[in-house]
Amino acid sequence: MLKTALEPQGGFSFDNCQRNASLERVLPGLRIPHARKTGTTIAGLLFRDGVILGADTRATNDKVVADKNCEKIHFIAPKIYCCGAGVAADAEMTTRMAASNMELHALSTGREPRVATVTRILRQTLFRYQGHVGASLVVGGVDVTGPQLYSVHPHGSYSRLPFTALGSGQDAALAVLEDRFQPNMPLEAAQGLLVEAITAGILGDLGSGGSVDACVITGTGAKLLRTLSSPTKPIERPGQYHFAPGTTAVLSKTVMPLPLELVEETMQTMEVE
Repeated sequence: MLKTALEPQGGFSFDNCQRNASLERVLPGLRIPHARKTGTTIAGLLFRDGVILGADTRATNDKVVADKNCEKIHFIAPKIYCCGAGVAADAEMTTRMAASNMELHALSTGREPRVATVTRILRQTLFRYQGHVGASLVVGGVDVTGPQLYSVHPHGSYSRLPFTALGSGQDAALAVLEDRFQPNMPLEAAQGLLVEAITAGILGDLGSGGSVDACVITGTGAKLLRTLSSPTKPIERPGQYHFAPGTTAVLSKTVMPLPLELVEETMQTMEVE
């Protein structure tokens, strides 16, 4: 009978940390990959009749703006939505998996899913991968227990709060929310506060930008509001410049011949019965 080479042991393993430290000592030029900034501002808060979630629309690849109109508010259930920050693919696939599981759960039980159930599935999935799935999530929704709002971090920790913000612009957004949030706010006031919080994150963080998206969730359903506000407008050039050909002198000119090979190409007709 074959036996496993390594017996399974409980607890955490830090072998890779010791290996990386040894490699950095032996190879001075080695650069171990580190975690990157999330480059996003997402927020959410409770109001009198439900939950409102918000996010910016800029997707970045290091220092390059990859998408100016990215949708960061993901569908989980008819009355439960989730904002994602971090690696776009991780957040997208993690929320899709949770939405699929919630659909199967609702079909098997005949009941609407709860926000706590969604949060538990997400945090268990993230904890299983120990932070390698780089998704910071803000889960909000309304169920039989009322409106609820959770923040889930990439390593699996979570918090239930009346308002929260995550992403690289969370400091500016939280400063606005902590200053002006009040319990049982009407929808108009909560929506204005959310727009100001996301706008503060956009203006205070280079990784956040574009426009402000929002999702209003109440007991009757959810309403997704795209481009609710555009704090940054495109720069308009003061004038049009036209230069005639030959204005700029050509200092040197080099022609490089490209070696090309002639490839003989044949075609055969396919027999069709």
